[in-house]
Amino acid sequence: MNFWNMEKEELLISFDSSEKGLSEAESEIRLEKYGHNTLKENKPKSILSIFLDQLKDFLIIILIVSAAVSISFGESKSAVTIFLVLVVNAVLGVVQHQKAESSLNSLKKLSSQKSVVIRDGIKKVIESENIVVGDMVALEAGDIVPADGRIIECKSLKVTESSLTGESTAVEKTSYPLSLKNPALADQTNMVFSGSLAVYGRAVYLVTDTGMNTQIGRIASLLQNTADKKTPLQERLDDFGKKLAFFIVTISVILFFVNLNRGYEAGDSFMFAVALAVAAIPEALSSVVTIVMAIGTKRMAAKNAVVRKLSAVETLGAASVICSDKTGTLTQNKMSVVKTYIPSDNLSMIEKMCILVNDSFVSDEGGDIGDPTETALLRYAIKNNSADEIRTLYPRVYELPFDSERKLMSTVHHSPDGEKLMLVKGAPDVLLKKCSFIHDENGISKLSEDICRNLHDINCGFADDGLRVLGFAYKNTDTEKIHHSDESGLIFAGLAAMIDPPREEVFAAVQKCEAAGITPIMITGDHKSTAAAIARTLGILDKDERAIDGIELDTMSDDELMQNLESISVYARVSPEHKIRIVKAWQKKGKIVAMTGDGVNDAPSLKQADIGIAMGITGTQVSKDASAMVLSDDNFATIVDAVSEGRTVYSNIKRAIQFLLSGNTAGILAVIYCAAAGLPNPFTALHLLFINLATDSLPAIALAMEPQDSSNMNVPPRKKDDSIFAGGLGRTIFLQGSVIALVTIAAFYAGLRSDVKTAQTMAFSTLCLSRLLHGFNVRSYKSIFTIGLSSNIYMVYAVMAGFALLVSVLYLPFGRYAFEVTSISPQHFLGVLGLSVIPVIITEIAKRFFKRTEKIKENFHSASIIK
Repeated sequence: MNFWNMEKEELLISFDSSEKGLSEAESEIRLEKYGHNTLKENKPKSILSIFLDQLKDFLIIILIVSAAVSISFGESKSAVTIFLVLVVNAVLGVVQHQKAESSLNSLKKLSSQKSVVIRDGIKKVIESENIVVGDMVALEAGDIVPADGRIIECKSLKVTESSLTGESTAVEKTSYPLSLKNPALADQTNMVFSGSLAVYGRAVYLVTDTGMNTQIGRIASLLQNTADKKTPLQERLDDFGKKLAFFIVTISVILFFVNLNRGYEAGDSFMFAVALAVAAIPEALSSVVTIVMAIGTKRMAAKNAVVRKLSAVETLGAASVICSDKTGTLTQNKMSVVKTYIPSDNLSMIEKMCILVNDSFVSDEGGDIGDPTETALLRYAIKNNSADEIRTLYPRVYELPFDSERKLMSTVHHSPDGEKLMLVKGAPDVLLKKCSFIHDENGISKLSEDICRNLHDINCGFADDGLRVLGFAYKNTDTEKIHHSDESGLIFAGLAAMIDPPREEVFAAVQKCEAAGITPIMITGDHKSTAAAIARTLGILDKDERAIDGIELDTMSDDELMQNLESISVYARVSPEHKIRIVKAWQKKGKIVAMTGDGVNDAPSLKQADIGIAMGITGTQVSKDASAMVLSDDNFATIVDAVSEGRTVYSNIKRAIQFLLSGNTAGILAVIYCAAAGLPNPFTALHLLFINLATDSLPAIALAMEPQDSSNMNVPPRKKDDSIFAGGLGRTIFLQGSVIALVTIAAFYAGLRSDVKTAQTMAFSTLCLSRLLHGFNVRSYKSIFTIGLSSNIYMVYAVMAGFALLVSVLYLPFGRYAFEVTSISPQHFLGVLGLSVIPVIITEIAKRFFKRTEKIKENFHSASIIK
């Protein structure tokens, strides 16, 4: 159908709709009939496909080939065991993959787009995927168009359609029918298309197509072949894994020739070398990292921080500066008018302007729609007036919507006496510059410099009390269609001051920032005095720090800003360009910057920041799409909680790396020692494969479940370029691996008193069990007795499962046969238990020693300060 040619009435009849929208019942019927307003995604991988993916690893392929070779040597038992181990490992990989996907999919639903529709004559906020053909959608600047449609009512709407047409400039829209027979997409000025961006004005449109029937749905196939990108940390770990693989394969090749030289069969030597490589390389690391991040994002979502980009999880933990808006983030966003200044004492005039220069709607049942400042003005005005009645008496015929550049909103109305009235509201300091007259008790008179100074002082007095102030002005006009240049020669009418009290939880959040070495910065469009008063109350601004406004910032050169940057805690009356400049300045100092935003113009600074954070309640869809994280409660304290969770995620990844690499190091060192000492191999190939199965995946995944440690916010953030092994992790891995290797070698020597098979069984059992118990060591730098076993019950389950597998291998006939071990005596088993506990004891002693050393350093530092 040629929707662009049709009259409004014809359109409404065609879609069986009305300007009051569909009924809820009808929308349910259409949703069932036409389906959800979504683009089709790639079919998820089948379980079989995911299972086969687990076997595509280069070393796994080598192992499969090795199993085939072993069959040719008549070693069918080894081949069957190898295949069994590979299948179990692959099954674990499938389970891990499915859990991670489930977590990430649930997060996608949490961050889904919402839209305002008119149903049963009432504006409602719904999930955009539930929009149906025939719906009436209310569109405002900052919204992503959720579905294709024909504009019914247009108020200066401009839309960017570059994603469809390639035209970068915004298209000015209209609601009138077009006479063109078959216009190009870019010429359909009375249509809007899914995925495009409303950058100015507002409109109401009738939905004509949804989902795959939209214009963007036709090119959806181009989006369905994109692969998920790895996070920077995953890429660094992959690079590390390749280097580690090369190192271990080199060692394996050397050991292969050493074993040949010592008289071992070529097949056995080859199998052992391959098994050592597979057991030594932590192939579970990549999936564990994904699982840790998925669990972290799920925890954040439960605390109202919805992560849209997985890379933000690791970046959050290193955040050192948080640039936050004031309204709704640091404050409650529950504005209420508490003071007014009306020079004419004509209260009804200001009340009418509060209703007319206002796009919000309020309801006694709740569910207000619109900017909190506008809803506060509307609630103030309707105490003595009927909003519907005033809007009927003074119908709006044109408007210049508010934008953050000019800080004004203007509307044109027909008055009851037939005149055209232009009403303006905005920032008082900007508005006063546009005024030439004042309406006071003597009528309309010239706005003198003395009166301006007095109004400025009144405005500053309100702001000093932490109030947000808006000014009102008006004038008669000869035209309905006004321009920005018409915002001059205005008549000043009054001021309305609102309070938005600080959020109670923000006080503690700011203190957490200070303890964690994070600098909180307030960036707001409010008056400097208002911003400074709130910042001082919250503890963001202290006596040694400054508050500046956009004008002062403009006078600073880049060098001056860099010199003063760390002493400025509040930026007021700022523009989007200022935000980007502030972010870049902090980044030049090597800081990782988080920036909040909610408007269309905030998108550039959200992208520039290391972590862009959009508001979930007041934020536009544009700001959400540009961000890495969305706050579903618009709360600064949630950001701080998310940073703490980000630190936990990063710590859990380091724990998993420490656990996997220290255990693998132990196995390598034990093998190298025995080869150098001329002893038999301490393990068979099947031993190494079992150790890899029983001691790697489950404890590593359990470490991903390690709960958040509140003390992680008592240390400074890590540096931007810090390696994952920074802070001595590499040294710790080697030392802990060496201790486990020593007890393994000791077990081997103890077993050699009987025979080689007993020695190999004891070495195998000790390495397996000590690696399992080592999972408790790496849980925290604190003692096990301090954090307790029950604080991460998953680790207890993982160790118990591994221990049960070990016992079944040692004492069940099938286990002994399959993995080539012998049944060891109770005395030998007690020896294994005793040796396996030694690394735990040594680590506990080391923790206590280092804790005591740190305490001495702390006391010495305190004493130095006192002196």
